[in-house]
Amino acid sequence: MATEYPAFKAAAAHVAPVFLDAEKTVAKACSLIAEAARQGAALIAFPETYIPAFPLWSAVVAPIHNHEWFKRLAASSIRCPGPELERIADAARRAGIVVSLGFNEGTADSVGCLWNSNVLIGEDGAILNHHRKLVPTFWEKLTWANGDGAGLRVCDTRLGRLGVLICGENTNPLARFTLMAQGEQVHVSTYPPVWPTRDPRGGGNYDLAAAIRIRAGAHAFEAKAFNIVASGFMDAAMREELATLGPEAARVLDESPRAVSMVIGPTGEPVSERLSDREGLLYAAIDTRACVEPKQFHDVVGYYNRFDVFDLTVDRTRRRPVSFRGSEPAPAPGEEDLAGGLMS
Repeated sequence: MATEYPAFKAAAAHVAPVFLDAEKTVAKACSLIAEAARQGAALIAFPETYIPAFPLWSAVVAPIHNHEWFKRLAASSIRCPGPELERIADAARRAGIVVSLGFNEGTADSVGCLWNSNVLIGEDGAILNHHRKLVPTFWEKLTWANGDGAGLRVCDTRLGRLGVLICGENTNPLARFTLMAQGEQVHVSTYPPVWPTRDPRGGGNYDLAAAIRIRAGAHAFEAKAFNIVASGFMDAAMREELATLGPEAARVLDESPRAVSMVIGPTGEPVSERLSDREGLLYAAIDTRACVEPKQFHDVVGYYNRFDVFDLTVDRTRRRPVSFRGSEPAPAPGEEDLAGGLMS
């Protein structure tokens, strides 16, 4: 069978959620899915934990002041599967578009356990992959549990072979190689709107836009793949609510570097405009034929590797807090394993 090289239009959603409101953020996501489809996009990628927010409060005030914010986030987190994702899947189905969606995931196993998760939804509304971020980064550990390897999968679609990693995972060489080694042609990277690490007045703050550009370019260049970068945006409503944390917290958020959204081609160079200081949908043309020629130079999952020297094993077990022997209880509602089918 001859190899096919799909070409399509992609959209990166450089957008803000309706802060800590899952229902309204789902409605906004559905509207953006329809808009992207009207503009001819076959895929739309949303930012990290788009539903219902990224926990920026953990960066700018001490943990002893964060309890109410965590409780609000937990109350607005969603399940996989669940009614909110059903609405997103129905919007994808109606629009005939592939959707990559970041969200805060809750579980029936614990009222306080959250994951930083992403689902890839097919144009037919089926969930193709469900990934939980492997390791929360720095102050993110105050919010999310460790994920597992169950979602380290590349999905074969009519748009090509699609993979997703969340924020700092795009700096993890083994996670990235796991996707490369599954023939990834189109990669989605998701990020928050801002990521403070220091008081900006002291200097040396983390330059999020520069870090994104380095990571995204490196993966695109090494994988010889397109990289769709979808970062969050802090709108006025989000900034106003976070400002209630105090004037110093507001100042740090105002002065910290913003994220950037873009699409990078398989040579490591951008093939789209950049969005940073305004909200919107960013579009780019993707032709997977462009992934072929660079493989002649360096194919790190083909001839440019030494499989007699290097050996990588990935555990894809979906981790659960308890296992039962004997009379196995039925799964809690919304907690079916991916292999059993999350959504039809």
